[in-house]
Amino acid sequence: MQTSLLPAKTTRETALEKINAINLGAYARTRNALDGRVTQLSPYLTHGITDVPEIIARLSQKSKVGWEDKFIFELGWREYFHHVWSRLGDDIWRDQTAPLASTYASELPHDIATATTGVAIIDEQIRTLYQRGYLHNHARMWLASYIVHVRKIDWRVGARWMIRYLLDGDMASNTLSWQWVAGTWTGKPYLFNAENVAKYAPDSDNAGTVIDTNYAVMDQIARGDKPILAAPQSRRGLIETSSPPLLNIDAALAIASELGFNFCDELPADSPVLLMHPWAIVKSTLRDAAVIGLIVPAFHTEYLWSEARWRFVFGAMREMTETIFVTSGAINNQFAARNINIINTLNPFYNDIVEQVQTRGATIISTPRAFINPDKCQRSFSSFWHKAQKAPFPI
Repeated sequence: MQTSLLPAKTTRETALEKINAINLGAYARTRNALDGRVTQLSPYLTHGITDVPEIIARLSQKSKVGWEDKFIFELGWREYFHHVWSRLGDDIWRDQTAPLASTYASELPHDIATATTGVAIIDEQIRTLYQRGYLHNHARMWLASYIVHVRKIDWRVGARWMIRYLLDGDMASNTLSWQWVAGTWTGKPYLFNAENVAKYAPDSDNAGTVIDTNYAVMDQIARGDKPILAAPQSRRGLIETSSPPLLNIDAALAIASELGFNFCDELPADSPVLLMHPWAIVKSTLRDAAVIGLIVPAFHTEYLWSEARWRFVFGAMREMTETIFVTSGAINNQFAARNINIINTLNPFYNDIVEQVQTRGATIISTPRAFINPDKCQRSFSSFWHKAQKAPFPI
């Protein structure tokens, strides 16, 4: 079993250590391999513990960094997905082009949920997802491609399933990556086969499975309407893996109590406050402002999280504050809105709070970005990146 990503040290300190450990050359050479020198910074980025501008600034302090670096290119993908989200909103959950097949299932099959498909790389990575709350990006693409194109499961089903267990479950990156794999974003699907797996995960034996074929056949499978299951004998003897339990809001807040948080029913009426939500766990630079964690249960009813993710988020929040404000969606009328500061977010239900306080004079802090955010939605990463490179490099 692989070890958890949950840090033994303070979360912010761990994020900075990971940034300092980045080797741009090694990353570029090995990033596609499951044992490559990837950064595993994504949980810290998702929850605002660090951000792309800070990462680039810190890297530039120790070495020359530029547009040609593969790591910078990958950071660009993250900001591209958030650019699309900022322009399309909830429509990121809608097919942008026609799907390849005529029908897809609306539920995740039992053998996928329990890692007993009989396809080694798929079962291995499902267990890794459950055990670590993290997957290498290549593994995410393989898993999504298998679920959508081989098993004919609607990509939205897979996206919602995966985001529940990822410590770095990011609404934009996760949703649009699944669309990209499904082919409903660009019209071109992402396909893989056993040969591709062998190149980047040589310890995984997928000989004789459905993916042990050429790309022409994989394309035919993707465009067909019939799901392809592993032969029964290949699944014989497999031990089912249970997914980690998903916590309702009461169980989540019990963790907060365990970690020593206090709960407030109202916001202060006459003193400055920084509301810190799960996607902006930042150290306050606002003078004399009280930092208060914000939790909106409606989001966490719609998108349940594992215990590991709640502990990651609350652990990071606890470094910054000992107080949490839990709201059903309405902010008390007593406080002076001009005293409220909050970092913007597009996450559903939380963005309702942002809009609510904004109309009453609160200060909305922009989410940090390193690259441009064009007014018009860019339909491809290449067009976005081309525009980005017309601006000075962000250091």
